[in-house]
Amino acid sequence: MADNIPSGFVEACVVVGAAGDKLKQLLQARDKDLPLLDPEVLQVHAPPFVSKESSSDSPGHAPAFSRIQKRRSFMKKKRDRVTTPSRELAKGDGEPPATTVVASTTEDVSVPKDIDLIALPQLCFPEGLKISEECKEDSYHFLVFTDVFGNRTHGVVVQYHRHIQASQDGHGHQNGHWTSPKGPRLYTTYAICVISKYPYYNALRDCLSCLLIQLRTCRMVDFEERVKEFTAKLALVPIPPPGQLHVVFSLRPLQIFLPSREDKERPAVDLDLHLPFLCFRPQQLLEIITSILMEQRVVFVSSDWARLTLVAECFMRFIHPLHWQHPFVPILSHQMLDFLMAPTSYLMGCHAQHIEEVAAETDDLILIHIDEGIVSSSSADHHGLPETPWAARECFTRRVEGLQIHYDLEVCRLGAGTDVNDLRAQRRQWQHTLNTEIQRITLELIVNIFRDVHDHLNYEHRVFNSEEFLKCREPADQMFYKKVLDTHIFHSFLRDRLNKKMDSFSRMELKTRSDIHKLRTMMDVPRRPNMQEMARKCTTPENRLSRKLGMSLPNLAERAPMDSVRKTSLKKVTLNGVKAPQKPIKTFRLPEFPPPLSYVYVQNYYSDMISQLGKAMSCLGPEDSSLLARYHYMRGFVSYVAGKRLDALGDFQNLHKTDTDIFPVELVRALVDSLAADERSQAERRPELARLISRSKRDHEGERARPDNFATIKKFQLPRTHLQRDDFVRRIQESGIVKDLNTIHRLFDALTVGQQKQVDPEVFRFFYTIWKETEAEAQDVDLPTAVLEHLETNECVYKLSSSVKTSHGVGKIAMTQRRLFLLTDGRPGYVEITKFRDIEEVRISSAPFLLLRIPSLKIKSSLRKETFEANLKSECDLWAIMIKEMWAGRKMADEHKDPQYMQQALTNALLMDAVVGCLQSQKAIYAASKLAYFDKMKLEVPMMVPKTTAETLKHKINPSLDQTSPHAVDVLLYTPGQLGVSGMDGGGNPKLWCALSDGKVVVFDAASWSMQQNSVQVGSSQLNCMLGVNQQQLWIGSQDSVIYIINPRSMSCNKQLTEHRSEVTGLALEERADKYSQLVAYSCSAEGTVIVWDVSTLQVRKHFRLSCDRLQSLQVHNGWLWCCACDSILEVRRNGAVQRRVSLPQQNPRGSPSSTISHGSSLSSSLSRGSFSCFLLFDETEQLWSGCADADELCVWHCRDLTKPFHRIQLQDCAGVLCMIKVKNQIWVGCRGRSMGQARGKIYVVDTERHLVEKELVAHSDRVQALCSAEDRYVLSGAAREDGKIAIWKVE
Repeated sequence: MADNIPSGFVEACVVVGAAGDKLKQLLQARDKDLPLLDPEVLQVHAPPFVSKESSSDSPGHAPAFSRIQKRRSFMKKKRDRVTTPSRELAKGDGEPPATTVVASTTEDVSVPKDIDLIALPQLCFPEGLKISEECKEDSYHFLVFTDVFGNRTHGVVVQYHRHIQASQDGHGHQNGHWTSPKGPRLYTTYAICVISKYPYYNALRDCLSCLLIQLRTCRMVDFEERVKEFTAKLALVPIPPPGQLHVVFSLRPLQIFLPSREDKERPAVDLDLHLPFLCFRPQQLLEIITSILMEQRVVFVSSDWARLTLVAECFMRFIHPLHWQHPFVPILSHQMLDFLMAPTSYLMGCHAQHIEEVAAETDDLILIHIDEGIVSSSSADHHGLPETPWAARECFTRRVEGLQIHYDLEVCRLGAGTDVNDLRAQRRQWQHTLNTEIQRITLELIVNIFRDVHDHLNYEHRVFNSEEFLKCREPADQMFYKKVLDTHIFHSFLRDRLNKKMDSFSRMELKTRSDIHKLRTMMDVPRRPNMQEMARKCTTPENRLSRKLGMSLPNLAERAPMDSVRKTSLKKVTLNGVKAPQKPIKTFRLPEFPPPLSYVYVQNYYSDMISQLGKAMSCLGPEDSSLLARYHYMRGFVSYVAGKRLDALGDFQNLHKTDTDIFPVELVRALVDSLAADERSQAERRPELARLISRSKRDHEGERARPDNFATIKKFQLPRTHLQRDDFVRRIQESGIVKDLNTIHRLFDALTVGQQKQVDPEVFRFFYTIWKETEAEAQDVDLPTAVLEHLETNECVYKLSSSVKTSHGVGKIAMTQRRLFLLTDGRPGYVEITKFRDIEEVRISSAPFLLLRIPSLKIKSSLRKETFEANLKSECDLWAIMIKEMWAGRKMADEHKDPQYMQQALTNALLMDAVVGCLQSQKAIYAASKLAYFDKMKLEVPMMVPKTTAETLKHKINPSLDQTSPHAVDVLLYTPGQLGVSGMDGGGNPKLWCALSDGKVVVFDAASWSMQQNSVQVGSSQLNCMLGVNQQQLWIGSQDSVIYIINPRSMSCNKQLTEHRSEVTGLALEERADKYSQLVAYSCSAEGTVIVWDVSTLQVRKHFRLSCDRLQSLQVHNGWLWCCACDSILEVRRNGAVQRRVSLPQQNPRGSPSSTISHGSSLSSSLSRGSFSCFLLFDETEQLWSGCADADELCVWHCRDLTKPFHRIQLQDCAGVLCMIKVKNQIWVGCRGRSMGQARGKIYVVDTERHLVEKELVAHSDRVQALCSAEDRYVLSGAAREDGKIAIWKVE
């Protein structure tokens, strides 16, 4: 559903029935059998109903809830009639004229363009219009109209019966009523169809029920006016925005309730989703969902027209977020049955009386019998569809069995209610809860079916490796996936995954991801089954993994193990385990309807609604920002349709600041385009509106400039031509073998040894085949239980030799990421050879065999006296270089506390194996040695880390793991959590937020240092600063001048502050003793602007501008604001007046700077080269510490008297200070420096009391530009792009 058109609750109301002349003929020949009549459109009512110009008798129309697009007109030709009503035949209650016309006139009625008035009568009367001698009960059914673009419009039809009245001679009329002739009374049927863009089936049915009460008592001459007023009232009703704000209005005698959409991607749910569960068993539900996912030709069948649309719509909700891409016509009249002959996929519905005819004439239909609860096929030789994957099927069945779908069981303990609206509200609340449970169950089903899709996606090149995805499925499930993967519905779903769309599927998949799966996302290594998967145990070894992981990683959750936070997999949790906290539902009651056909009254109605919305907003507290955003949405919407465009723009600007998730981009764009010249001029004079208009234009241009490949999806294909280096890199990345550019370059060199620097397509195909065969062989490794007991749960067997003779017996040598062990022949057993970290020597020798010398591999371990020897024969050279690479990788990982070195070494070793298998020549081993990166590194540079660094460094993590190359770590922020409490309960573990380039924010769980999810995207520019404001807000300043606000609990970025005109460089927080605003935030931008924010309302309290050269950070100290610019450090009053200014130090004879200070203005002097980069203030000692970007020292002086000489702390081998933080009684300083003659990132730990450097730490290969503290227990450092890693340091 597009949200670019200000459409109200109702698009149109159409009255359908028999024409008056047909009824006259029927009365004149009533002795004959009663025939079926052809229904016709009698009335069409569509907005706009009133206009400002019409109130002053001038042409035109006002901006009521009308569509912006041009409509086509419904031209109703009326016949010549005599003006005396007594000379007319009454038209019953179906076509009463509002006015009587003379001569031929034309009535121009505005009709929405996507309403087909030609087919509508057949859909309103799918069985035909019948005249009967008895009055039947009113009946309702539901319609769906789909245009060529797939946009759907919804309708609710009520059929009601009225008797046909006429005088005895056919012309009598008394007191406005027709008298009846002799004989039985005849009844005709009339249909009223209310059409809406939104699927509010229950609400529209309730509205029609209220209308019928009025129509039964109204006179014929009032009929059309009543229907018109009814439609005009509903056209005034605004649609609630996505979220927890619902709308209620009174349409006597009922209160009509409009639920909101859960989010922008979902339609509103205003139907009973448990209806299919009353009709079908879980197995049949899965069959229907499977037929929809496979895009079969599906036909719903029922004897009740109402069930067809409601049940079909339920299944459309069940497959969300997948969307049906083909014709969707839940109701076919008898005349429309030919549609079932269409060769394409479709989902349609027909009456049960036509089922035999349909099944006989059309093959390959999936027939869904709603009344009988069975699923069948129209083909006699149909073998049935593949079953839903077993794991997802079992989980779904268990969930469904636990549903309580009978309302009577819920209310049997309650007394009889006396208020119909109270009873309806009680039932509605029960239905809402049940609908939420059902949507969660069906979403869980979709997640279980497609959970592993993202493992086979290459986002950079937009490739889905479908073949590998199918190979990883269980054999029994492969036929299901083969059919689904070729559908349009899956293609659309795949496009959303490649676009990294954060929808309900992504949120549940991330929330329910197992610990093993999360660990795999941290390791860029080939997929292999681990020991836990081999054993297929029913226990949860991931919890044991967390404890083992905690032995080697600094664990901030020592007081509460991770196994109390989340279950290990979706299949093993109860439904409550995946529940998200329910936000309380708020309702907004609309004012009482005015006379809807009077412009003045309608405008007063809008004014009352705007006033009520304003009052509701004034009652909200700071914690209700989400609800405030919904009120801004509704008030902006109503202001727009009321013609108050500037007020509407103001509300949408506030909405953009409060919640960008529901910001109606298309609606605001249409609003901006509709501004008159004087309105646009006024808007441009208001800075906040000018920014909104500019942003709307910029976003629109950005959409037009979006690359064409944004919607493309490629399947991985093997090359057919020779590959140059760049093409080879792309193909390898597409294949999913490895992402790292440097590794791929080494692989390219290996495959092109001794030939031109291009890879033959046959060589690539052979290499790829070998690689995949190796993966398949690993899947087939079946280790006995006795062997599994010796291995860690997350260990995988990556290489298995042939059976060879060894010093420990005959068997196969197995290699995991941790060790080598012997799998003995005969009775399988486990013999440990060595762990990689315990290896002392690896060499090749020869062992005598008869008259020959057979190559053997010897491995010396530090834990064993004897040397292990294996007669590996032709495999000896390969195993030797693989083991050496693994040994070197383990040594590097242990020395640098960086597990990624081991993962890279493992990838290198497996690539060696594939290269040797691919080339199969004498140069194969030499080619494979090109990949021995760590083994060569061990020989070329020392592997030893300085002792101080090794003792202080705890661990290293890589935030660029899912990238093809390292990204600079620009900002780090640690936020504490509520340990031991599930994140779904609002608490969660502490988090580490890492800002990378291009607006990416990677989040780590600081209890285990595991990556929580790939990234949160906030804009597309570099991020400069972060600030944890409170439990609901984390502020991020960006180079694009925007402050993005992330909710740390929901991990969503839906708020923005856009008042800055230049890049945001600094953020600070201050708590004040102010009962109205206790928390105040400061932000600064590069050109010198400082803005003071009220955190609770996100409103600007004050702003001022400082005269300086690139303002880059600020701090609050004792009620004063201290700002650091490149050329000075300023002490500023809260009103923006500069109290003191410390300029850049002058060059002294030793090359060290000296400072100058002035009061109120800058002292012009000869300044040294360079600039301030950072500063710190201390409450305890009243000291100011500063560093310069090109200086090798820290400067310290007293805040009370900045004219006094200050201390200098020399930093050896430092080329510039970039950042510093205070931790306990230490200052940690991040610098760029040199170590062992190479440029390195260095950290200096300085004692604040003695002003001495205590430690020099070297663990980054590029400058250290980000530091943060984790509860004063750990310090985390981030490096620039050449390194791109985060080091975790222990604080002493």
